[in-house]
Amino acid sequence: MKITVLGGCGAWPAAGQACSGYLVEHEGFLLVLDPGYATLPRLLDVVPAERVDAVLISHGHPDHCADLNPLLRARALGDAPPPALPVHALPGALDAVLALDDPRMLAGSFALGEFTAGDRFEVGPFQVDTWALPHFVPNAGMRLTAGGGVLAYTGDTGPSPQIVALARDANVLLAEATFPEHVLPAKNAPFLSTAHQAGEHATQAGVGRLVLTHLWPGLDPSAAADAARQTYTGDLGVAAPGMVIELG
Repeated sequence: MKITVLGGCGAWPAAGQACSGYLVEHEGFLLVLDPGYATLPRLLDVVPAERVDAVLISHGHPDHCADLNPLLRARALGDAPPPALPVHALPGALDAVLALDDPRMLAGSFALGEFTAGDRFEVGPFQVDTWALPHFVPNAGMRLTAGGGVLAYTGDTGPSPQIVALARDANVLLAEATFPEHVLPAKNAPFLSTAHQAGEHATQAGVGRLVLTHLWPGLDPSAAADAARQTYTGDLGVAAPGMVIELG
């Protein structure tokens, strides 16, 4: 399994950055996980739009799904439109982004497959296990397994024991870490996570590598890494466009 980070900003893309987005590859199958703001240009630096085999989305906030729209446009309006793109998401999560265009423009460009958090299903060579994790809107944490490798991904989440369950013994935990040590404002603490908490979860789960993502725009990545190192002593990284992670 190979993971290419397209972006790791939360909320909106800082200058030169992109929001949450990841290209996950195995045996030639290309899965886009969370195509947030400004991820499509990063994706097109790696592969043509028509080569994407499926899309998997954790929740409906636009910093995790907005660039589904231009991805579908690039496929539907090209010279040789490819077959419908399988798009997997929670019920209703994509209503807003799919309403950006007249349905006739994107007709036949995608096939929406809705799942419920807690479901297990397959996307190409990937087994996908899902957990409901606390956020402002319904959010699915995901565990992708293929070829003996495991990627755990939180989407956006507040503290939850379910994070440890989804990340147990994973090769990589890709964890939301919006703030270093304290969620601001404090009233949002049940719905977002810190790098410090991500380190705690990674330690409890025994993951091989922790990658912090969804950092607040403008946050110094070293501040997030320092906070995570207080609670996690293993292999640690901070998501940045172009980062490549190989499993196995």
